[in-house]
Amino acid sequence: MRIRIVDAFTDRAFTGNPAGVLLLDTGPFPDDDWLQQVAAEVNLSETAYAHPLPAGGEADWALRWFTPAAEVAMCGHATLATAHVLHTTGASTGTVRFSARCGVLTATAHEDGSLTLDFPTAPLTEVAVPDGVGEALGTRVLSAHDTGPHTGDLLVELANEKAVRALAPDFAALVAHSRRGIIATAAAEDAQRGYDFVSRGFFPQVGINEDPVTGSAHTALAPFWSARLGRDELTGLQASARSGLVRTSLRGERTLLTGRAVTVIDGEMLTSP
Repeated sequence: MRIRIVDAFTDRAFTGNPAGVLLLDTGPFPDDDWLQQVAAEVNLSETAYAHPLPAGGEADWALRWFTPAAEVAMCGHATLATAHVLHTTGASTGTVRFSARCGVLTATAHEDGSLTLDFPTAPLTEVAVPDGVGEALGTRVLSAHDTGPHTGDLLVELANEKAVRALAPDFAALVAHSRRGIIATAAAEDAQRGYDFVSRGFFPQVGINEDPVTGSAHTALAPFWSARLGRDELTGLQASARSGLVRTSLRGERTLLTGRAVTVIDGEMLTSP
């Protein structure tokens, strides 16, 4: 069985967010236990599994994502990685439609090699800053927002870019403060650097202390920063050690996420379900 490792939201190997991608045969997904075991073996923030669907339906491929510890309802970077594999191998062209737990998602390839994902916009709800979240992050939190059912994150605004970059959280303490993870964000200190806001994403609840570049988080970051900056077209930098850029375009109930991807490993798995 073919397996690929793809770095997403980057145009350079060993940066962005790596994802495992397995394209499966037509038919139902293998048992969940096997999918979870493979994801644990790959040991990246997400491994994506996709299989083709019959022609004439609302989607072309079924898609699921697993962290090393759990299945997730939405994942941006592994969707980008899967679309990249489909396009670079000739398995799909143009716009690909995926059927996932969070609904039908699309990925459109552009002539310059970038891909645009169409995801549901996170319905932000401002909440009181939970007791202890600032202490767990090690910094003062200005505001907090719940990101809704698909992601289940807590989006927290910090004072500035420096505060986001300097975070060294207590991951065990963070687990109590979200259903999936914590997204910390601040405005860019200098928009001339090519990005409008910065973020970091921490997901110990699903076995990922820090995610390098979180596409799904940008479905919340896009409306959050569009409201503050007065623009629907923005670029976010996820300031992890690997780093990556996500271009966002707010379209009401949908958010477009644009980025690039690079296949780094293309190999054979010597076990099957």
